[in-house]
Amino acid sequence: MAAKLYDLELSGNCYKVRLLAALLGVPLDIVPVDFLGGAHKKPPLVDLNAFGELPTFEDDGLALRDSQAILVYMARKWGGESWLPTDAAGLALVTAWLMVAENEIARGPNDARLHDKFGYKLDIQRARSNTAHVLGLMENHLARATWLALDRVTIADIACMPYVALSHEGGVSADDYPAVAAWVQRVKALPGFVGMPGI
Repeated sequence: MAAKLYDLELSGNCYKVRLLAALLGVPLDIVPVDFLGGAHKKPPLVDLNAFGELPTFEDDGLALRDSQAILVYMARKWGGESWLPTDAAGLALVTAWLMVAENEIARGPNDARLHDKFGYKLDIQRARSNTAHVLGLMENHLARATWLALDRVTIADIACMPYVALSHEGGVSADDYPAVAAWVQRVKALPGFVGMPGI
């Protein structure tokens, strides 16, 4: 039985799960959710994910929330050491970038996109400033490295790429950061890559 993803096509966090599944060749039963109708805040979805968020993921009787946690699960179950190493240093380096996805990228390009594309009421100047800050940090890092965490693609790259690649939808173009733009293109060139609207 395929794993199940309760999905919103325009969500970068849901896309992370779809992308990793495609790269790993893992079949997903994708269930579109009526987000505007609030289906994610009502049973049966809220019974699976009390936080009332998307994505929600089910596999073998396990229900998971949070895209980074889902990426960890998928990498350990289907991806092996190459996607999420178990040695202390490798695991820490990947996890550090998962935290960037959850914090700096979420409060930067994700928030700016929520404001510009979806009309969320938030401090757009702060979101764009946060975007420029994190893209600058990533530019400096990727000017010296091919991938974010190690010498190969890992779930760190999958966690961070979507909202960076969508930053133009929040008023800041990743194309202004050539090393970042080149890294996005490297992700897009991976065998099995699938896109989403805007990427």
